[in-house]
Amino acid sequence: MTLRAFLFAALFALPVEAQTDPSKAALDAVQMLEEASIALNNAENARDRVRALTETIQAYEAGLAAMREGLRRAATREAQLNAELRSREDEIAQLLGVLQTIETTAPSVLMLHPSGPLGTARAGMMLSEVTPGLNAHAQALAHDLQEVQTLRQLQQSAAETLTEGLTGVQSARTQLSTAIADRTDLPVRFVEDPVRTAILISSTETLDGFARGLTEIANGEIAATNADVSSRKGKIALPAQGILLHRAGETDAAGVKRPGMVLGTRPRAIVTSPTAATIRYRGPLLDLGNLVILEPQPGLLFVFSGLQEVYGNIGQVIPEGTPVGLMPGETPGIGAILSTSGDGTGTDRSETLYIEVRQDNSPVDPESWFRTGKDG
Repeated sequence: MTLRAFLFAALFALPVEAQTDPSKAALDAVQMLEEASIALNNAENARDRVRALTETIQAYEAGLAAMREGLRRAATREAQLNAELRSREDEIAQLLGVLQTIETTAPSVLMLHPSGPLGTARAGMMLSEVTPGLNAHAQALAHDLQEVQTLRQLQQSAAETLTEGLTGVQSARTQLSTAIADRTDLPVRFVEDPVRTAILISSTETLDGFARGLTEIANGEIAATNADVSSRKGKIALPAQGILLHRAGETDAAGVKRPGMVLGTRPRAIVTSPTAATIRYRGPLLDLGNLVILEPQPGLLFVFSGLQEVYGNIGQVIPEGTPVGLMPGETPGIGAILSTSGDGTGTDRSETLYIEVRQDNSPVDPESWFRTGKDG
């Protein structure tokens, strides 16, 4: 095979031996979404449908997030490779021109050298030394071209995968709402008195005042509990997938300082109970929108506000990982996801979940209880 023929063969026929990071990330995301789809089918017959559907939604959310990141990295990598290839166009053209000249010259002429047999031998040795370098150059170039093709194919096929993923997560959310409404197996510590709840809401102007009066909304006694999560202090997972936007005491975009922290989430993200807890209140309150107040142990309250939908009944004792609501917003369509796939700044986390922790009727820093990766 001539040098020029070898170069063309390497450029267009070299198989990819291993996926690069961007393409592997996108392919891993596809697998995650496929596994979530299987989990959704299995959830139909699961004994604990609420837990199964919750895990399915979380799997879909993780898969869609991974797909966004994979596509973002793929687009960045493709642009980088295209720029590199364009910058090497002159070099490649010159190389091919030399090879073209060599190939069109008669073999008998190539074997001759003006200085005689010794010069011919030396030229042959030089060519034998140059050939491996040319081959390596062709191999590297072929790999880059193949990688561009792979990344482009991944992006072109992403629409179908995203369609299935978005349809699947929406179906799982709908089924979850039904499964929670049908649930009757949870213990109850007290029964809410709606009239007392309404009176408390109308008579308080702050979250602090409302939290202090929670014992007044029960119709009868509140059953005692020896629940204790103090051993997990500082290690409890956040209730939703997201990024920390504001810590306790920091001024937010509106110029307001709050004793809780603000978590940025994607639209329609699921919010779950980070521990087993009693639902002390759920519903609209003041200017906080829909919120859920959980009691993991006596004297300790977790407040999650900013939800669009809230799940469960006041007085129920729910297991760890139980969904307590969904964030507001509209799930972005395929076009929006693909068009923002180059944005790695987290601006797609457009919803905000406010998290406040109250201990013995006073707010404390949520990061003293939740694991936020503040050192990372």
